[in-house]
Amino acid sequence: MDPNTVLIGQKPVMNYVLAGLTLIQNGSDSVSLKARGRAISKAVDVAQIITKRFATEIDIKNIEINTEVVESRETGKPSNVSSIEIQLGK
Repeated sequence: MDPNTVLIGQKPVMNYVLAGLTLIQNGSDSVSLKARGRAISKAVDVAQIITKRFATEIDIKNIEINTEVVESRETGKPSNVSSIEIQLGK
């Protein structure tokens, strides 16, 4: 996995904002936010907070949406899960 990637999950939004800002402050030119399922809206929130409030020199460069086939933990059957990758950069 790319070291400039922030995987969005169940933690509070500001934890992921801080992780993204830390990558930017450490000299990274780009940051990638990845999320699946219900965390997609949180990834969008993180991208907006970073670009509008904290690091106004950072822009959204690319957004990719996808569907991944994931095996269910309970039933073992495959199910489709939506995913998003938001690339931020200078």
